[in-house]
Amino acid sequence: MKRRLALAVAGLTTIALTATPTPTMAAPDATSAPPETAFQKVTLNDRPGEPMDLAVLPDGRVLHVTRAGQVWLHNPATGRNTIAATLDVYQHDEEGLQNVAIDPNFGKGGNNWVYLYYSPPMDTPVDDPSTPDVNEGDAPTWGTEEDFAPFEGLIRLSRFRLVKDKLDLSTEQQILDVPVDRGICCHVGGDIVFDSKGNLYLSTGDDTNPFESGGYTPIDERPGRNPAYDAQRSSANTNDLRGKILRIKVRADGSYTVPDGNLFKKGTSGTRPEIYLMGLRNPFRIELNRKTDELYVGDYSPDASQPNPQRGPAGQGKWIAARKAGNHGWPYCVTPDLPYRDYDFATNQSGEPFDCAAPVNESPHNTGLRKLPRVEQPDVWYGYGLSPNFPELGTGGIGPMAGPAYQFDHRTTRGRNPVAWPAYYDGKPLFYEWTRDYVKAFELDRRGALRGIESVLPSVVFDNPMDLEFGPDGALYVLEYGDGFFSENPDAQLARIDYIGWDGNHSPVPQVSATQTAGLAPLTVEFSSEGTADPDGDRLRYEWYLDDDDKVDSREANPTFTYRKNGIYEATLKVTDQKGRSASASVRVVVGNAAPVVELVSPVVGQPFTFGDVVRFEVRVTDDQPVDCARVSVTYILGHDDHGHPMTTANGCTGSITTTVPSGHDPATDNLSAVFVASYTDPGGEGLPPLTGTAEVVLVPTR
Repeated sequence: MKRRLALAVAGLTTIALTATPTPTMAAPDATSAPPETAFQKVTLNDRPGEPMDLAVLPDGRVLHVTRAGQVWLHNPATGRNTIAATLDVYQHDEEGLQNVAIDPNFGKGGNNWVYLYYSPPMDTPVDDPSTPDVNEGDAPTWGTEEDFAPFEGLIRLSRFRLVKDKLDLSTEQQILDVPVDRGICCHVGGDIVFDSKGNLYLSTGDDTNPFESGGYTPIDERPGRNPAYDAQRSSANTNDLRGKILRIKVRADGSYTVPDGNLFKKGTSGTRPEIYLMGLRNPFRIELNRKTDELYVGDYSPDASQPNPQRGPAGQGKWIAARKAGNHGWPYCVTPDLPYRDYDFATNQSGEPFDCAAPVNESPHNTGLRKLPRVEQPDVWYGYGLSPNFPELGTGGIGPMAGPAYQFDHRTTRGRNPVAWPAYYDGKPLFYEWTRDYVKAFELDRRGALRGIESVLPSVVFDNPMDLEFGPDGALYVLEYGDGFFSENPDAQLARIDYIGWDGNHSPVPQVSATQTAGLAPLTVEFSSEGTADPDGDRLRYEWYLDDDDKVDSREANPTFTYRKNGIYEATLKVTDQKGRSASASVRVVVGNAAPVVELVSPVVGQPFTFGDVVRFEVRVTDDQPVDCARVSVTYILGHDDHGHPMTTANGCTGSITTTVPSGHDPATDNLSAVFVASYTDPGGEGLPPLTGTAEVVLVPTR
């Protein structure tokens, strides 16, 4: 309810939902920010799973992916949201289906490639890391099998053909595998973008556990210690693909070459030629300015709330506008002037600060060069408190995300694309904050230096924004994660933010409900559009898509429909005003199965606990088929501000979990909580996919 009200009024605070004349607006002034009332946020999918990334197709359809492996497709012609594909993915902590992107030539000459970055299941063969992935004659050799510890898994970059509204998984071309250590957290996600020359950029995390390092740099080199506690083996390793941004050129057969200008020349011993940027921790979102080919990078640091003279700086978020290859310091330096100190985890003794001008990787886990390139200066860096250099970024948690730079086109606005954003935002890269729930615009001068930061639509709801992308229509598409952890959250959604200042016409605001949404066939459902309205008072045309095709099933406001086949249906109402603006809403109808109802009997909200306690859990599941307690999972997540770190998962309807606290988090001063998420997935059957129910309880520690 909170989200629907927010969406209905976002950008419309001065407009009542009654009949009002539609003004004809003049072209906006390119030198001043347009008013927020000239924008409208339109929901496209309010049940998006656990949303990870989006891509807008040239024809206006929108793909987005979930960590669980679903590829969703939104079709604006009907307003329907359908599953384009479901990948079988390995899931642990942050792993799963991470990203989606379309080929820069998509839609031209039969090109219909869609790129995905995902974790194949555990039984997928792992490429020998000593074997080059570059399929070309002059590819270098970068080590022998003896140089590598065995990798448990991988994350794979592949591409698939989109055939109509389905992704054909049989057409997969496997492009690149990034070996990772499975079964331990964190930072495996990435992002995919293309530059004007068609080069593909892939960002990768450091794949390193940060929870035993006091909130500072994880460089634990102790013999016998799991190498996953040492980020020097990945981000600072010139012979490793993790903690990097890779730049390659994909060939027609799915192999790739390496363009000139990457960090290391082809054939350099102890290096991977794919590396464009190194020394990154969690570059979760990257974007390209297609006019300048500037690469924008948002990177995360560890969670220390205060600097420590014996360890290094407090947590810092960074934003980088990269114009050339370089090393960005992790795990040795945040900036050239903010080094961490060397630290002996065996003796708990600090050494000298790292030399950011000439860093050296002396880790026994390093398989690459010992001497590394100097550390580059980020364009923006900020901590939990108010930044003296960038006070416009405010205070709070740290979740930097690099957004796109808008490209205004006079030829495609007002007429063909009446939702296109105005020229005021042309060339300004957007920066969004996952934990602070805002979007900013960065203004750069002709040399690319930052000269201004301003808020973008501060009264519009951006609830843990996960991805932003400008579509070919010039509107901003937004994927929001919502408040919660590792599940489909109530406030998660795919939305579009239109600029309506060209003609002042708003899209309608649809509402949909149904008398029942689950049962056995034949199932008769009464649908209602009660609450649907148009901000301008326009008459509305109703189109109901109730079956599993794109045919209109009813044009009534409140139809009745009987489902005679088992399946899951997205019953969709599309409403269109007199000027052609439309919006849609849907309700899911399950025929032949019902989603299980999951309840955490214990623990309960408000239950007292102290970190270190053993918390017993009990889960009650109600389903229309026998419940198998072995399919019940309970995950303990350390809640920290507005984000969470998954710590432990147990299976069964009853059990216990120890509420451990990783080093670097202080229960007395940090905003910590214990989040328990119970999940149960039924087996489905009879042609129906498995359905999942979840429940969540947050415990606040006694102080």
